[in-house]
Amino acid sequence: MRLRPIKPVVAAYFSDKQLKQAIKSIFGYRPGNISLYYLALLHRSATQEAQNGIRVNNERLEFLGDAILDAVTADYLFKTFPTRDEGFLTEMRSKIVSRVVLNKLSQRMGIDQLIQCEAASAGSFRSFRGDAFEALIGAIYLDKGYDFTRKVLLDRIIRRYFDMDELVTQEVNFKSKIIEWAQRDKHQIQFNVASEVGSGYKKQYIVELIIDGTVAATGRDYSIKGAEQNSSEKAWQKITGESIDL
Repeated sequence: MRLRPIKPVVAAYFSDKQLKQAIKSIFGYRPGNISLYYLALLHRSATQEAQNGIRVNNERLEFLGDAILDAVTADYLFKTFPTRDEGFLTEMRSKIVSRVVLNKLSQRMGIDQLIQCEAASAGSFRSFRGDAFEALIGAIYLDKGYDFTRKVLLDRIIRRYFDMDELVTQEVNFKSKIIEWAQRDKHQIQFNVASEVGSGYKKQYIVELIIDGTVAATGRDYSIKGAEQNSSEKAWQKITGESIDL
């Protein structure tokens, strides 16, 4: 499926050759199915309509990439820290895959320069850089398979951009930030377990962060603590737009 360029856009439109070279520079290999990568870089603000009438953008690939990134990161942390408990592993995973971290990582890797996004809408979507990063992971998986994607994530991203010793001591507790902000500015906050999905080891919790009676953000994780952190992170980014240095 060929996608047409969107104008105006944040990033320039690239030819197949240029995009393949950009992917090689960033991830270390030449892609096969280049259409997957065009799609991964197509933000929803620049949604296109295919011949069959289906509106296409990178949101489905983002969903897929998010799951793969979580799985690879969890496996890596589980093996790297064999004696640490679930709470520690959950917090470490959040320090790697949180939305503000992925936004910053996308900029540092140059991915943000490839995204097709309506210029007028870019400022309204603070997570579009991190979303594209996850969508590209989904594209790599569909193009090259899980083992290849895992190797790319470990060799080109996790081991290159994250120092585990420093990460252990880094404080990125968004729940604490939200609580401190609420106490300082006199807001009422509440965390509510809205639902549970799946069962057994696949069960995940969906937690709502309610600020002054309104649902400000929702988070999803395999633990309630992790879901609270996810919802706090989303709310904190809405409130401040804060990013994390890598």
